Amino acid sequence: MQTVQPERLLANLLKIPGECEWIEFKENNDSPEMIGETVSALSNGARLKGEPYGYLVWGIRDGTHDVDGTTFRPENARKGNEALEHWLVRSLTPRMDLRFMPFNSAGLPMVILEIPAALHMPVQFAGQEYIRIGSVKKPLKEYPEKERELWQTINIKSFEKASPGLDLRRTMF
Repeated sequence: MQTVQPERLLANLLKIPGECEWIEFKENNDSPEMIGETVSALSNGARLKGEPYGYLVWGIRDGTHDVDGTTFRPENARKGNEALEHWLVRSLTPRMDLRFMPFNSAGLPMVILEIPAALHMPVQFAGQEYIRIGSVKKPLKEYPEKERELWQTINIKSFEKASPGLDLRRTMF
């Protein structure tokens, strides 16, 4: 298995004009609930847009794409007495393999969370499905046309026949 180089991935993500259905930038927001809802929205949005992954990036100022660094440390983050990553995976339906990638860019601490696109069904967090409408996170049930489109995309593309979109990781090896 090849290893993703987070510095190259970040460079590719920063080429995207701004937040979208499958990318979100944060500076330091480490609320477990915000992260869980965003994981659901980005996973569902990635599937809708034909992307293999969604990305939540800490350390980037939204709008300007300035690299500011972050104080968020996923390896130390907890929800109650439980490690954040374990709590997140347990709170998602279906469960998925999330990958936190802490690294330094320009001497500043950064974190990228790589989120697989929804596969067999929309991804729920705490029993609720989310979607991004542009750069805003909303409950999927408030957008029935998006829900219908998502289900059509999921039903059309089986795991074996899925044609992933631009995999930004391909250029990083």
